[in-house]
Amino acid sequence: MPLRDHFRPPLLDLTTWESVHAGWPMMMILSLVEKLPSQYVAALRAHQGTRIEVDLAAYEQDEIESFLPVENDGGVATAVWAPSRPTLSFETDLPDADEFEVRVYDAERGRQLVAAVEIVSPSNKDRPEHRRAFVSKCVALLQARVSVTIIDLVTTRQTNLYRELLTEIGHPVTDAAPPLYAAACRTVSLANRPSRLETWEFPLEIGQPLPTVPLWLDDDLAVPLDLEASYEATCRPFRIP
Repeated sequence: MPLRDHFRPPLLDLTTWESVHAGWPMMMILSLVEKLPSQYVAALRAHQGTRIEVDLAAYEQDEIESFLPVENDGGVATAVWAPSRPTLSFETDLPDADEFEVRVYDAERGRQLVAAVEIVSPSNKDRPEHRRAFVSKCVALLQARVSVTIIDLVTTRQTNLYRELLTEIGHPVTDAAPPLYAAACRTVSLANRPSRLETWEFPLEIGQPLPTVPLWLDDDLAVPLDLEASYEATCRPFRIP
């Protein structure tokens, strides 16, 4: 079955891309149940960035009153210490990007994280700071010897975050970057030599099936992650044709 464009009509009128992105990790987990060796467990991690506005003045006053010491007779005692004013204070819009992930842990090594599957959302690509945050997260995982798989189906923004990841670690690729793609990455330790980064890139195309990519659990152990099967299982409940 083909890859669909979930970011434009007519599918956008049928169901939201958020529904697909949120449901797909669970279907990946179900597809991995029979493939993962018994010591490995897969878990869902999802967070959709939101902005919540509150009345800060009222909130801060409530906080001050709630933390004042109370005397035995029920009155409020005089505070004996308060911190000085901050040396720097300014308004900022901190990145709170979406996360749609599958994480795989090794239970025999104290639930050590060994693999992460990152499904790219539009907010991961909409601003330079969001792109940097996504790439930095992937770099940190690779530095910790966690294999990283990036899946990008976002048709409304063309940035290739996998290529930005390669640029960040000092190995830019100059050929044309596919707008839609899946990429599997892992670091391998070598005796008396720097670690080696190995990657597998799979261009994706609307109307074409999705590939099976390697999900690395250890230096010499990988299981197949069948994107097509889990994607179709995700689309089916939403009656996506």
